[in-house]
Amino acid sequence: MNRTRARDALVAAARGLGLAVAAWSASIAFSVLTVLSVAFVPLGIGVLTTPWVVTGLRVYAGKRRELAARWSGVEIPARYAPLPTPGRGGVAGRAELTGLLLRDPATFRDLRWLWVDTLAGGGVAVLAPALLAEGVTGLLLAAGLWRPVVAAEGTYWYAFVPVSGQGTALLAALLGCVWLAVALRWNPALVRAHFRLARAVLAPAGTAELTRRVERLTETRRDAVDASAAELRRIERDLHDGAQARLVAMGMDLGTIEMLLDKDPDQARQLIARARQSSVDALAELRDLVRGIHPPVLAERGLGDAVRALALRLPVATEVSVELAGRAQAPVESAAYFAVGELLTNAVKHSGADRVWVDLHHSGGRLCASVTDNGRGGAVAAAGSGLAGVERRLGTFDGVLAVSSPAGGPTMVTMEIPCELS
Repeated sequence: MNRTRARDALVAAARGLGLAVAAWSASIAFSVLTVLSVAFVPLGIGVLTTPWVVTGLRVYAGKRRELAARWSGVEIPARYAPLPTPGRGGVAGRAELTGLLLRDPATFRDLRWLWVDTLAGGGVAVLAPALLAEGVTGLLLAAGLWRPVVAAEGTYWYAFVPVSGQGTALLAALLGCVWLAVALRWNPALVRAHFRLARAVLAPAGTAELTRRVERLTETRRDAVDASAAELRRIERDLHDGAQARLVAMGMDLGTIEMLLDKDPDQARQLIARARQSSVDALAELRDLVRGIHPPVLAERGLGDAVRALALRLPVATEVSVELAGRAQAPVESAAYFAVGELLTNAVKHSGADRVWVDLHHSGGRLCASVTDNGRGGAVAAAGSGLAGVERRLGTFDGVLAVSSPAGGPTMVTMEIPCELS
């Protein structure tokens, strides 16, 4: 038991030293770089540097989250808004990416964490190695180190003990044993306290975040109800104007045929052929209507194959990349399918693109989809637009959407929906 505790104390001291060095070097460096980069945004320089600096900061904060979970079992959630790939679209694209980064509250949580890590986090972490070092120093003084130290400096103050001879050196050793006992007991707790301090700053605020999520879910529920009502009206309209009208016409033709069978067989045969064609057209329209509600390929083969089938019907060259180890729940797959379908339709109709790329993968408990085209750009998720409708559809599942579409292109739309694959 004592050997295990000693080992844990030594390991915690080494970790605390590493965390303190990181806090007083990397955290200070990122803090200075981030502040300067943001300050230079109005001058144009920060537009070019901020995406790189903030991306590096997120990687650095992510590594600290990994260490917190692995070393102390402290989970620090990360909630960043989805962003398009940095560096796309030239200066205009980087300007839009900079704006997205600066509007994300998580960016400023990371910056606040850098300051706290430098001022307090490093101090908490360095206590673990300092306690061990002080304890060992007290023992070394009693073992004879006091002689050269006193000879060089006169009276040597070890904490509050003035060491001037063997007797006071023994008092220093006694105090050193106290420091070592504290280190054995509290070193792992000090490292854990360092990570808990980081979590208090890095994690989204509990009440504010919960309030925001409730407001968002309330809004998306209202949008979902409105969307469902609109979808029902669309189905009714399509049935009334399409299949229903054809079936009514077919019924009238059959009535006419019944009267003409004996009087004018040739005219009856023509009407029979027209009725047969009406039945074929009505059946095709019903199939299209059902496919619009829930495509059979989506139910049978899953999201990846459904999107591939969707891409095959497009008039532009489309590449689809799918990396899904399983299937999401049916409502999530349906939402993702129709969202991707809307984005592909927008790309074909409005972008002037001749090539489209679709990427589907699952990472970090999220279903991620991106649609990129080489069109003219300029797409925005304004109210009433197709992109706004996609955003509302995703919001029902607590999903998010990000758009990067500088003038001149390319356009990249990224979507993320929290879900697990089965």
